[in-house]
Amino acid sequence: MTTQQDFEAASQRAQQLPAKPSNTVLLQLYALYKQATEGDVTGSRPGGFDFKAIAKYDAWQQLAGLSKDAARQQYVELVNELNG
Repeated sequence: MTTQQDFEAASQRAQQLPAKPSNTVLLQLYALYKQATEGDVTGSRPGGFDFKAIAKYDAWQQLAGLSKDAARQQYVELVNELNG
């Protein structure tokens, strides 16, 4: 089980990755972080031409129902994988 300290350390390491991940991986990191810290997405899906906000919302929405603990675990594993 991943502790809060592990999660916070991974969050710090995620900001110092050796190479910039693809946009897909960045969205996955964002969604897992949000799910781990806030739970399921709330509010309405952004509209208009704010494609970045729409992509972030959709990525987070796909994790609906995932527990905060599971999201925290997946986030730490993904950051560890990206750090090699």
